[in-house]
Amino acid sequence: MITDIKITPLEPVTRMKVVVTFMQMNSPPQGKPLSLPEGWFIQDSFSPTVSDYRMLQDRVGRAYCWWMRQAASDASLQAFLASAPIQIGLLREGDAIRGFFELDLANPQDINLSYFGLFPDAVGQGAGRAFLDAVIRIAWAHKPEFLRVNTCNADHPRALPLYRDMGFEPVRAVEEVWDVPQRLGIPIPRRFIV
Repeated sequence: MITDIKITPLEPVTRMKVVVTFMQMNSPPQGKPLSLPEGWFIQDSFSPTVSDYRMLQDRVGRAYCWWMRQAASDASLQAFLASAPIQIGLLREGDAIRGFFELDLANPQDINLSYFGLFPDAVGQGAGRAFLDAVIRIAWAHKPEFLRVNTCNADHPRALPLYRDMGFEPVRAVEEVWDVPQRLGIPIPRRFIV
């Protein structure tokens, strides 16, 4: 867990309101795994540097207001990447990275899909559903009792329907207000600004 998200009282922030939907899957997927497009594959274990990790977060999450990990210090991210019980993997097309995932393995019976997404140039290439299917199967290979994920209305509009289609069920929805540091330069759509 990253504990030093540094926002000082004098730091300029943009306040945004989102609805976060918490979802759960109670059993592993059945049937044959979905196929990625030809030449695409999953590297299911990746140990990023802090700059690699910031790049993954930014490339996937910038358009969807993923700010929390970006606000953490380099030292905190370094400690997190070195010691947290997580599994980070990449979606690749040949040598090119096209997306990433992160599983929180802190509680082996209750695995959380903390981050999942495609780089903007990979959206619409026919890989998203198969990528998520593979990540779900990677998570279930750890033999949890259930798998969790959450999404919010700032994420890609197809995120929630895709999670549902893949077997996640909504557990609850919560309205949250976030103070996003302006220094991160994350564009926040007007509809979310409080």
